[in-house]
Amino acid sequence: MEIKIYTDGAARNNPGPAGWAAVVLEDGVIAKELGGRSSSATNNQMELSAVIEGLKYAFEKYSKEEIHVFTDSAYTMNGIMTWIHGWKKNGWRTAAKKPVLNKELWQALDDVHKKLKVEWHKVKGHSGDEFNERADVIATMFADNEFIELM
Repeated sequence: MEIKIYTDGAARNNPGPAGWAAVVLEDGVIAKELGGRSSSATNNQMELSAVIEGLKYAFEKYSKEEIHVFTDSAYTMNGIMTWIHGWKKNGWRTAAKKPVLNKELWQALDDVHKKLKVEWHKVKGHSGDEFNERADVIATMFADNEFIELM
């Protein structure tokens, strides 16, 4: 079974009202859509929340499968693929010796990430990718506190 998770975050006024979304696919078909909101968060916090919640769901349902995560967030990709190794080695401090922003979210992502086999994919946002666009719509609707029916 091929499992893909498309994620996105949105924030108004950054920080401000915000939303996150994860669209989970089984063999190319939407199996589950997840979303949530915060009354005040940054876009980066919502991007991380989307991946964390998507991977938590994957751990519950697909723990033996390889999970393909698709994000349009360079922050998320750079953080999980490169920066996190140095942060952990340096006691959650950046190369400039400053505390890592969103440390709790990065730690939560690290915790769930190491329980799964994850392949990471960067997608270009707003480029017509059907599932990236769906994640964007869900995250934006949650940020705007508007009703959206999830699958």
